Amino acid sequence: MKVGVVGPFPPGQDPDAYDRQRRRILWSMPSGLYVLGSRGAARRNLMTINWATQVASEPKLVAASVERDALSNALIREGEAFSLNILKRSDRAVVRKFVKALDDAGCRDELGGFAVSEAATGSPILDLAAAWVDCRLYQATDFTSHTLFVGEVVDCGPARLADELEVLRMEDTKMSYGG
Repeated sequence: MKVGVVGPFPPGQDPDAYDRQRRRILWSMPSGLYVLGSRGAARRNLMTINWATQVASEPKLVAASVERDALSNALIREGEAFSLNILKRSDRAVVRKFVKALDDAGCRDELGGFAVSEAATGSPILDLAAAWVDCRLYQATDFTSHTLFVGEVVDCGPARLADELEVLRMEDTKMSYGG
């Protein structure tokens, strides 16, 4: 979906030039690239997503922002759950398989040609994921283009996160909280 320039704009700024500058700055903000799993009564989906993060520690809450017209948005609402699959950097090509909704009319143990398992909530988990969290829907807030889904972590999968991910993690420090 192509969207035109979006305000507000500072006084005296050219809207097109300012919009390009703002997009470059926002795109430079670090974020991960994940595969979000969702399911409804009759369908499942895996979707590439980059707006996801932990947002609370008691209880453990994870937030994921999903386009309002995406199949995953409807499935999260229907199933009241989602999973977040964390991939190794070496698996970056995998996310390209999940940029469009999947035809789920096949084998229950695969999606998009990749082996999957079912989490406690019923959400699909990629078997090749380095780690994953399974979340029960805690809250949903609609914005203009996206819905922010907040889920309580009810299960998580084996952390096979290795040094090749090249990201700073809490376990690399003596800190127990970073927010």
